[in-house]
Amino acid sequence: MEEKDAYENSQKQLDKVAKLLGLDSCTHQLLRQPMREFHFHIPVRMDDCSFKVFEAYRVQYNDSRGPTKGGIRFHPDETLSTIKALAAWMTWKCAVVDIPLGGGKGGVVCDPRKLSEGELERLSRGYIEGVWKLIGPECDIPAPDVYTNSKIMGWMVDEYNKLVGHNAFGVITGKPLSIGGSLGRGDATARGGIITIREAAKHLGIDLTKAKVAVQGFGNAGSFAAILYNEFFGGKLVAVSDSKGGSYNSEGLDAKKVLEHKEKTGSVAGFKGAKEISNQELLELDVDILIPSAMENQITDKNADKIKAKIIAELANGPTTPEADNILFKKGVFVIPDFLCNAGGVTVSYFEWVQNITRDYWDLETVHKKLDKKMTKAFNDVFNEYTARKIDMRTAAYVVAVQRVALAMKDRGWVMHVVDEEKAIKDKLNEERY
Repeated sequence: MEEKDAYENSQKQLDKVAKLLGLDSCTHQLLRQPMREFHFHIPVRMDDCSFKVFEAYRVQYNDSRGPTKGGIRFHPDETLSTIKALAAWMTWKCAVVDIPLGGGKGGVVCDPRKLSEGELERLSRGYIEGVWKLIGPECDIPAPDVYTNSKIMGWMVDEYNKLVGHNAFGVITGKPLSIGGSLGRGDATARGGIITIREAAKHLGIDLTKAKVAVQGFGNAGSFAAILYNEFFGGKLVAVSDSKGGSYNSEGLDAKKVLEHKEKTGSVAGFKGAKEISNQELLELDVDILIPSAMENQITDKNADKIKAKIIAELANGPTTPEADNILFKKGVFVIPDFLCNAGGVTVSYFEWVQNITRDYWDLETVHKKLDKKMTKAFNDVFNEYTARKIDMRTAAYVVAVQRVALAMKDRGWVMHVVDEEKAIKDKLNEERY
């Protein structure tokens, strides 16, 4: 797939909306850049008693609406550009679902699949040793992301608590239930995405019980999406893929059996009774719902015109480039943008943080109800802008989110309200005149 700079993509998307909203230059420039970037190194003792130094990052993009929030990724190809883009998208994600948090992101350049459990634990604790003075329940709240999980979050929150000298479980979300995790967090990203698909189908007149579905990426979000889609609507899952290949069956695939196959073999490829299919071929299938749940830049100007799906539900971060967005919009493909579609994860992370702070823990039904309410309202807020302004859904989501962040910055006095700015200019002119 063609490489695109994720951060440049995020800036292009913001620039488009800034022009549409007529943002003043100061607000626009503040929103284009992270407020803080941390680049540090983690020395880790390996099992053979040697030491290896890992490069690491934490970006706090904007905290005008509340503490920054965002996952920590362990990936061999991690870059600062990607981390900055993801932190920006987290800012818009928290704003679009209207939770009082800002956007952040972290990462370590490593391949966790090549580390022993002991090495992985020392690396995880080392990350917290590097940033513990910069994070906390009231300023920056990490969570799991690519190749990190609840076990790693458990090590991290333990390390933080040791360093500060008391239990502060609200510093990290996505933790095990035994140490302050929330019920419903495991499938929250996928569940939120399924809710947005439900709402989109209502408006588009699509019968989801008869729809054909393809899921690219069969990790946590993708596998849960496939399983939940069947539980919510029925429908027919016809294709799945992961980094090693894919499986296709026009008659349908059993999502739970595909997951069992992957757990045994390490991939969804080679599933019994299915035809081998590549990630690229999956994207171009004649399906009703396409759910990209893998990595960035999967749908570009090189393949967007070949997309046949009626709805693209972006569970992955940044799977569609700005150039592809233009093509899809002209084709009439309805895109549920990433920072709306996959906001279920951060929404339940917010619920976890609230439960940690209040020490009041909710049952699963309460979490699901609150998530459904948040996601449904967020979708309709965006859809209203989409219909009123006759713009694509991503731009509409940006309109909702950017207006909320910009207003918070202005109300805090970081930048002037436009009316105040105009008055200041007039006052200055009058002063100069006399």
